[in-house]
Amino acid sequence: MKTIHVEVWLYRPMACYAGEQSHDSYAELHLELPVGNTIQDLLDHLGLPPEKEGITFVNGRLAALSGLDTDRDLMLHGDRVGISHHRSMWPFQYRFGAHLTPQPQGTFRQRQDRGIHHAYTKPD
Repeated sequence: MKTIHVEVWLYRPMACYAGEQSHDSYAELHLELPVGNTIQDLLDHLGLPPEKEGITFVNGRLAALSGLDTDRDLMLHGDRVGISHHRSMWPFQYRFGAHLTPQPQGTFRQRQDRGIHHAYTKPD
């Protein structure tokens, strides 16, 4: 079976999902996963409940925010993934300058508010 190398950084409470590799406030993991795995597969592999996932970056690009789980189907290709807890704060001043993956870009374009919020919920 072909695999890909994925570097995973888990921050604050998420670090506990790294087991012995946790350094309390963060964990760095180097995983070999099957080709074709997605972020959801990564969460499953780590035993990380999806509802705890908050801010997620893939290769330095914003892929998800708390309440905006646009990254679940994002296929991994030997990436660096950073995952914070759903209650983590993200400094407001960075929100408008962050590079996004195509998934949240599309979601923000479809929203009437264009994604300008402090908290994200699914629109009615």
